[in-house]
Amino acid sequence: MPTTDLPLEIQASELARLLADKAPILLLDCREDYEHQIARIIPSELIPMNTIPSNLNRIEGLAEGKQLIVYCHHGVRSLNTVVWLRRQGLENAVSLTGGIERWSMEIDNTIPRY
Repeated sequence: MPTTDLPLEIQASELARLLADKAPILLLDCREDYEHQIARIIPSELIPMNTIPSNLNRIEGLAEGKQLIVYCHHGVRSLNTVVWLRRQGLENAVSLTGGIERWSMEIDNTIPRY
């Protein structure tokens, strides 16, 4: 199995910097649709966690040449998703530490907390 030196998680401040720098990233929201409707980081692609395996080819295409950053509500589902994606060969996948909750508290307080 391939390995990477990339950490499993990324801090909200680092994601904010990447977005500000217009770095090549794919921001993937692995929450459910109803959660995405309440709060989301723009731009992001919604692919609920339970559909990740059936969307693997799509994710690989969307993430080609980009860093894949996965987020959820608190960072647990996204971390599990990243571990699974890395096992599938997507070594560029990282999880947003603390999820959208931390993003709302530290970076953009206009995003509703729930």
